[in-house]
Amino acid sequence: MTARLEVFAPDDLPEITAGDDLARLVADRADLHDGDVVAVTSKVVAKAEGRVRPGDRDDAVAGETARIVARRGPVLIVRTHHGLTMAAAGVDASNVATGTVVLLPVDPDASARALRERLLDLTGVNVGVVVTDTAGRAWREGQTDMAIGVAGLTPLEDFVGRFDGHGNELAVTMPAVADEIAGAAELVQGKLHGRPVAVLRGRADLVLPAGEHGPGAQALVRDDATDMFGYGAREAVVRALAGQPDDRAPFGTPATLDDLAAALAQLPGVSEVSEEGARARVAGADRTVGTAVAATCFAFGWQVDALDDTTSGIAVLVSPVTT
Repeated sequence: MTARLEVFAPDDLPEITAGDDLARLVADRADLHDGDVVAVTSKVVAKAEGRVRPGDRDDAVAGETARIVARRGPVLIVRTHHGLTMAAAGVDASNVATGTVVLLPVDPDASARALRERLLDLTGVNVGVVVTDTAGRAWREGQTDMAIGVAGLTPLEDFVGRFDGHGNELAVTMPAVADEIAGAAELVQGKLHGRPVAVLRGRADLVLPAGEHGPGAQALVRDDATDMFGYGAREAVVRALAGQPDDRAPFGTPATLDDLAAALAQLPGVSEVSEEGARARVAGADRTVGTAVAATCFAFGWQVDALDDTTSGIAVLVSPVTT
């Protein structure tokens, strides 16, 4: 038995403008089959939804930003209101008229659902739909496409609890199949060929029955509580030192006392960390240790309750933050 995957992209779509029936344009150019997955770039979805705005990219980014994650010179990585972490909030100034920019769709999952339902009405064919956008990745050079909107498709394939060919139980394996489809689609779409739509054929097993849209691409967005990289390295230091309550969430859930103690033990001047019920006492050589302890506690989801001078240095009493 041979596994086979086919991906193709029609190359004669016109320039998309506000109000265009994108599903009709796709249906007229692609012979869709039940179980196909239609991948559409967020840019043409946004254009059809009237998300083109006058102005430059920098002007538009602020309104699309929930919080800044990292900044390096002119490069700005932000968390959007969708929960996506992207450069410049996904605002795009390419392939649009000079002096205008394209914003991401307001609700990419809703856009995917609407496109899927319209394709079913037009063709009678049940397909999955993925709305894609391009993004960089932590630790990796270059960019690839990912799914920001999904309908009729399970975006994550959960292998946890299954066994491999050697009898080993899988503990964390969860392929992001919607992102894999987005990346495959980009290979045939390209960046300069005017092919914003691709059809992937050969994984009908991933497509849900008509009327069942699934959890959408929001299922791919990692919650702040479990995100290990809520801020860039430099930004995390500044946020921890500033210690503003609204900045806590991106540091994740509070750490255990063992994890906090291991971190505090690495600070210059800290001589001992001991447990006192639900709290901990940190002994240090002098008062300047208190600033480092407070910043570390903030980053680990703890807070300083009291700082006492002693004849031998200071003692800082800390406790986990409760909400």
